[in-house]
Amino acid sequence: MSRIERELMLLGRHASMGSAGRCRPAEGQERLERSAYLLLSRLDAAGPMSIGQLAEAFGLDCSTVNRQTAVILKAGLIERILDPDGGTARRLRITDEGARRLRLDREARVKNLSGLLDEWSPRELATLARVLTRFNITVERHEGEPWPRAEAPGPGLPS
Repeated sequence: MSRIERELMLLGRHASMGSAGRCRPAEGQERLERSAYLLLSRLDAAGPMSIGQLAEAFGLDCSTVNRQTAVILKAGLIERILDPDGGTARRLRITDEGARRLRLDREARVKNLSGLLDEWSPRELATLARVLTRFNITVERHEGEPWPRAEAPGPGLPS
């Protein structure tokens, strides 16, 4: 368990330092800030959400999510819409520009990861993907807040 804890700490360090995605998404295009990338990813996967729903999904205070979303609202990456279910709270929805920027950022991250892991065999890559997915699903189940996934978890993984 100590080794796992240490490696997870290092993984978090690498991600926060940007080593998992140092290349730019496009010529002259700035990478998305970490919070913007996470918020856009969640809205892209789950559809429109209220500030309260986002705060619950990320385990943050509404005031924190409000500050984070204000930045990407101002940048035109998300927009406020009426609640499609008829509620009084407005929801936030990713814009076409937000989806484009998210796609470019994700492509840059995948390209960088591909370069980092180019010496790994397809089998090793599949194992890493399976183990990371299983770990994340376990954490999400424990926290009671699953991350929406478009793809099925895969063989031997809980759904």
